[in-house]
Amino acid sequence: MKIADYRKYISADTLMGPNSLQLLAELLNTHPITLSADDTVLDLGCGKGLSSFAIARETGAHVTATDLWIPAADNALRFESWGVGGQITAAHADANDLPFDAQQFAAMISIDAYHYFAGEPGFFPTKLLPLLRDGAAVLIGIPGIRDAYSGRSEELLSDWLGDEAYMFKSSSQWKEIIGAHPRIACVETFEMSCFDDAWDDWFATGHKYALGDREHYDALIRPYTCFVGIYVKLK
Repeated sequence: MKIADYRKYISADTLMGPNSLQLLAELLNTHPITLSADDTVLDLGCGKGLSSFAIARETGAHVTATDLWIPAADNALRFESWGVGGQITAAHADANDLPFDAQQFAAMISIDAYHYFAGEPGFFPTKLLPLLRDGAAVLIGIPGIRDAYSGRSEELLSDWLGDEAYMFKSSSQWKEIIGAHPRIACVETFEMSCFDDAWDDWFATGHKYALGDREHYDALIRPYTCFVGIYVKLK
């Protein structure tokens, strides 16, 4: 996946934080997934649908673009305007109560969202695993704290994140949270390399929230945080 192919879609109107496509590109390039037009991918926490759009184009699969905060009707209009309305189904749902069938999805991808609802052990095997087919792949990219500062997110990041600082966990913590299960073949977690590019793209939009983040970037964000990549392969 090449970010240059999506530059005209990246703006203050489509981003809700550091460039989600930078995270998606690194995940897809590091852990490629092969899908067909008959497969369906769950994009969980899709925001304004930019990641869903790229997933559809890059994989050729059907995408179920699911978000709690952004109305599905708004995303559906965006998908139509981008020419992928027939390939993406927009859905409004809570990650803790997803209205999907058992083993419906050949893959699940979640960018800059998973930390909001899945930070406790047990979430993955009880809420998501039943929805995934055998052999499915899971790709997750989220903000986190560097492994060197594991367990110190509230101490170090509260001036920036307030009472949401606890959501920032290290890659080693996320591996424990995903946990083991008889259906899981492997779990890999790692600090991603797209940190500067994702943040630079966010700052370049001039979004009011980007300006607020910029105030904390040098003192808190860059020294202590990272993006955590998670790859799960099912048996």
